[in-house]
Formats: sequence, structure tokens, C-alpha cells
Amino acid sequence: MPNLTWDNLEDIALALYDRFPDQDPSYIRFTDLHKWVTELDGFGDDPKRSNEAKLEAIQMAWLEEYRENQ
Repeated sequence: MPNLTWDNLEDIALALYDRFPDQDPSYIRFTDLHKWVTELDGFGDDPKRSNEAKLEAIQMAWLEEYRENQ
């Protein structure tokens, strides 16, 4: 996977779903989500570039992927 940045919301959501397929994203705290994103293979952005809006968008994209596969 190419270097992920905070702007690759869909790619991050898919990577999180692949890593945590049984985790319902609805119940994840943003602090945990931030940590998990920055620990993804291929993530190469500055962790400080994150904000609540980006984390929420990632969470919603991940939730959509999760619901489609349940």
C-alpha cells in the first residue's frame, strides 16, 4: 500500500477494517482511532495533522465498510 496520509480517508478505513474486521467502529474512542491509524502499515503522515473532523470521517467510512460486510 502506498504511503497513507490523513487525506486518504477511504484507504485508511479499508485498512482498519482489514486489520480489525470484527470491531464495530461505532464504539471506538478518537484517541484509540488516532493511535490505530498512525500504527497502520504504510501510514506516513504527521500524526499531529489529524483533527476531529478527519477522525470522524475515517470512523464513518470504516463504519460503512463494517456494516456492508456484516
